[in-house]
Amino acid sequence: MSDKVSFDEENIFGQGQENVTFAQYFDGKSFLNPLVDDQSPLFLANVTFEPACRNHWHIHRADKGGGQILICTAGQGWYQEEGKAAVSLEPGKVIVIPANVKHWHGAKGDSWFSHIALEVPGDNTKTEWLEPVSEEDYLALS
Repeated sequence: MSDKVSFDEENIFGQGQENVTFAQYFDGKSFLNPLVDDQSPLFLANVTFEPACRNHWHIHRADKGGGQILICTAGQGWYQEEGKAAVSLEPGKVIVIPANVKHWHGAKGDSWFSHIALEVPGDNTKTEWLEPVSEEDYLALS
């Protein structure tokens, strides 16, 4: 969905502010709209990607539990686990990412994209950021 006005109408959880804290781990601009306050035991936020924006390969580490759940809400995107084919994302698609699995996600080249990100609680959880998705590999998906 390249038309930003139509995307904004579909993006019911809101774009939020530019994600400057984690910008170094994204190619392109992303935006973060927290859906719960700091008192919540869960991190829950709507993440919006401009067209062609994607995060770097990363792993949600945990000794027990952990991982991440993505609930796609607007636009079109991609999700890929290391060694597997990329999965097309559209509103209503839910992706459950187990702890300790290398992956990336982001917008398709011609579409804005949003998903709700839920960090799954666990023991000794942390995100390990890795290398960017290569331009060649990303463009091969479009």
